[in-house]
Amino acid sequence: MVPVILIFLGGGLGAILRELFMLMLGRYSSVFPIDIFAANILASFLLGLTFALTQSKVASANLNLFIATGLCGGMSTFSSFVYGSYSEMLRPGLMLASIFYIIASLVVGFAAAWIGVRIASRPSQP
Repeated sequence: MVPVILIFLGGGLGAILRELFMLMLGRYSSVFPIDIFAANILASFLLGLTFALTQSKVASANLNLFIATGLCGGMSTFSSFVYGSYSEMLRPGLMLASIFYIIASLVVGFAAAWIGVRIASRPSQP
């Protein structure tokens, strides 16, 4: 039962964070969905960081459930990514911006996850 509660709490917090990104950055999203992009990149980074910390036994399985499954799952959704891409494609003259958004989301998302893994994998200094 504890894992379900951790995922529930993390997912709720992640959804709230995603909404805050939408509220704070939405006004800058006229050509590029920066709000969804920022939420997805932060979630990618946190997922990479949490993965590496869990693999090295620095973080517990419960913390992994809370952050990776709950928080990141609530903050970053594939449906938001697809919606942001699709809605930009429908706007006249924004096809290239939409293609750029798709490519940038994938490339920067992978880079953010990689950076998170690298940071968490660094040996501790005494």
